[in-house]
Amino acid sequence: MDVKMTGDLLELYQTGSNKRYKDIARNPILLRGYVMAIETMKIVTNVNELSQFSRLHYEKLKHEYSGFSSVRLSNSFVHRLLFSENEDGIEVQLIKIDDTHYGNKR
Repeated sequence: MDVKMTGDLLELYQTGSNKRYKDIARNPILLRGYVMAIETMKIVTNVNELSQFSRLHYEKLKHEYSGFSSVRLSNSFVHRLLFSENEDGIEVQLIKIDDTHYGNKR
């Protein structure tokens, strides 16, 4: 699958560091989870195959994030990678990393 990333998310993926996502870059578990999520997205042929990887907890979102999907970066944290899909399920454009999903109460 073609995974499109730009700006901060691309820098985080390529270099492992980024000012905007410094909490991800400084946490080796989250950074590894982010890279593994991207790599998994690249090897599947369509987005529905992501549900076969239980560690990702792939889901289509509702309510304020309607139209987006998400995968979990780690089972130990609530950080999720939110993205949009195109009509044919071939391209994924990454939108943001969110740690407020499921009402995170830090």
